[in-house]
Amino acid sequence: MVTFFNNIDSKNKYKLLHSFRSDTHHFNKNEDITNIVLERNSISLVINGSINLIRNSENGNDFILDIIDENNIISDIVYNINKDDYSLVTNEETDIIIMNYIDLINYRGKNKYYSTLIKNLLVIMNLKNKDINERIDILTRKGIRNKLLAFFEKRFINSNSRNIYLPFTFTEMADYLGIDRSAMTRELKILKEEGFIKVTGKRITLLYK
Repeated sequence: MVTFFNNIDSKNKYKLLHSFRSDTHHFNKNEDITNIVLERNSISLVINGSINLIRNSENGNDFILDIIDENNIISDIVYNINKDDYSLVTNEETDIIIMNYIDLINYRGKNKYYSTLIKNLLVIMNLKNKDINERIDILTRKGIRNKLLAFFEKRFINSNSRNIYLPFTFTEMADYLGIDRSAMTRELKILKEEGFIKVTGKRITLLYK
């Protein structure tokens, strides 16, 4: 898996971060970090933990647009989002490095690893685009069962494990899949009874694999 600092040693990593005027922030679970992370001309890297990117709705039916987890990037520039229409809320204890985007793209230093960092950034962004396309594929499936099985299948492929660990609650999963929570619960029960899955807390084991 490619990370932001892949193939960059610790010494040069901190030199580059210093050049980008970076700061490390620690956040608790369920903390709204919108105003901190979506600062003007900033780009943030999730070191550990995960964050829900939520599309706010006037009628209160907020929608989880994306889950930003470890080694992924957050920026109003990358996502084309703003503080008025979107929120960022942590799923768990989360650490983030916030960098100045202008300093990053206009870097004029002589650190030979800068080009490596930019290549890593492009790879991460391409992988994020892949994730978004996968999400679109899931959302366009007909029926709750098909959405759930497509979601499980993609998690299985990405983790190469029959055990899927959900990064959010089941209510948030229903929001993420764009389906009714009660209807999803009924379908999960049927899948368990039919021997497709086993559910233990936030762990779902795919018995058909």
